[in-house]
Amino acid sequence: MKKIHPDAAAALDGLLFDGMTIAAGGFGLCGIPENAIQAILESGVKDLTVYSNNCGVDGFGLGKLLDAKRIKKMCSSYVGENKEFERQFLSGELELEFNPQGTLAERLRAGGAGIPGFYTKTGVGTVIAEGKEHKDFDGETYILERGIVVDLSIVKAWKADPLGNLVYRKTARNFNPEAAMAGKVCVAEVEELVELGALDPACIHTPGVYVHRVVKGAFEKRIENVTTRQREETV
Repeated sequence: MKKIHPDAAAALDGLLFDGMTIAAGGFGLCGIPENAIQAILESGVKDLTVYSNNCGVDGFGLGKLLDAKRIKKMCSSYVGENKEFERQFLSGELELEFNPQGTLAERLRAGGAGIPGFYTKTGVGTVIAEGKEHKDFDGETYILERGIVVDLSIVKAWKADPLGNLVYRKTARNFNPEAAMAGKVCVAEVEELVELGALDPACIHTPGVYVHRVVKGAFEKRIENVTTRQREETV
């Protein structure tokens, strides 16, 4: 099975349709699949339901799809860096499902592992628990959370081999392994393509069995918030 594709548009060819569900890796702007997001934007696909920790920022990352009003519903943990997100949500243009970060990660992992649901204490007694099944274990109350399986996963990794085995770099790993697992089809964009056998099997983060298509991308790696301080003069 040939997994390497020349660009993101080619890697996504035949996979996109209106109303689909997408899981996107990344945390803030760290480790986001920039090339796949741009290709999805250019495809014109709309009414998307997107599972991701956040929705990028205004004008970058998933924020591009939001600005173009391609996203119908976001399932996220944090949405505070995007003014357009706030505007669309408050105006009723955008549906929002909040997920605690750990719960979102486990829902993605569970879906990829074939687990339809799990119980967690996180969110008990809050709006997160509304409408969900409650059950007591050993005197403690838990709520049922469903595993997530999506039509498409888009992730960003550091290295990939021809079989689609992936290695992530430091904090860019974040939600990417879990997002990769949750997709019926997974498209991974990477900084480096290496020869088969170049990756240490013990250091592979996402096995190629989860990855269907791979593309080498070009990345802007924009910084979400730049904080500087005045240099201290030394005597």
